[in-house]
Amino acid sequence: MSLSHHTAIVKNAAKELGFLSCGISKADFLEEEASRLEQWLKAGKHGKMGYMENHFDKRLDPRLLVPGAKSVVSLLLNYYTDEQQVEGAPKISKYAYGNDYHFAIKDKLKQLFQTIQEEIGEVNGRVFVDSAPVMDKAWAVRSGLGWMGKNTNLITQKVGSFFFIAELIIDLELEYDTPVTDHCGTCTACIDACPTEALTPYDIDASKCISYLTIELKDQIPNEFQNKMDNWAFGCDVCQDVCPWNRFSKSHNEPLFDPKPELLDFTQKDWEEMTETTFETIFKNSAIKRTRYEGLKRNLSFLKR
Repeated sequence: MSLSHHTAIVKNAAKELGFLSCGISKADFLEEEASRLEQWLKAGKHGKMGYMENHFDKRLDPRLLVPGAKSVVSLLLNYYTDEQQVEGAPKISKYAYGNDYHFAIKDKLKQLFQTIQEEIGEVNGRVFVDSAPVMDKAWAVRSGLGWMGKNTNLITQKVGSFFFIAELIIDLELEYDTPVTDHCGTCTACIDACPTEALTPYDIDASKCISYLTIELKDQIPNEFQNKMDNWAFGCDVCQDVCPWNRFSKSHNEPLFDPKPELLDFTQKDWEEMTETTFETIFKNSAIKRTRYEGLKRNLSFLKR
């Protein structure tokens, strides 16, 4: 079978599994990202995410993760919803409304890998969903799925940026896609709207990002962010909500990502009075479990100051 036929098998299978889009790039060293990542780490913009300093070479070369790797298959899965929480309640990022995306996407990736092996033959590789030092956005850009926006998120002209990114790194040579052009133009909506001023064009100081402060940071939230959290209790969608390209976002069709009614109906009082038992019940199989009950209560307490 030809490269084009193999490529068609991969992309058609991805579409059938419900992925928003699929792009493919050659598995080699991300040279243009190396100095950028090094400078970002040296500037301490990763905050207390010490793991970002680990496996530097592996982050830049997929062949160190998958011996003999030839292709990085990048995939997008839509999670956008226009359903909203009760007005005035502490806010949760849209990606956490439903079940934890790690499990939903990993299952789809495994099915995709299985289809490739059944239709093409012996192919070796690994699936990745935030589970290893893989630079998701860099690979998605390289494979033509979108451009890196000024808010450091991957953006597409057709559907905006409310989607998850995942990869399948395999030892199969395929036809490779090419990057698309940047369409941020002179717009600075995301930078102007960021409540904690974490953004500068095409760069983010993660240590100031509300998503970092409410999820990644295990210590107390620094007092300098008091009255700057914009009522976010888990994650933050501001830089995406204000992005003009997200007017093209369409609601997902993945049942696992459907918002839990209890979550959307939670009032501010419900959040404040939430017990650990309630937390475990409502957020079972949710990405919100990542911050744990104590972490979420810390966030809610900080918002009340």
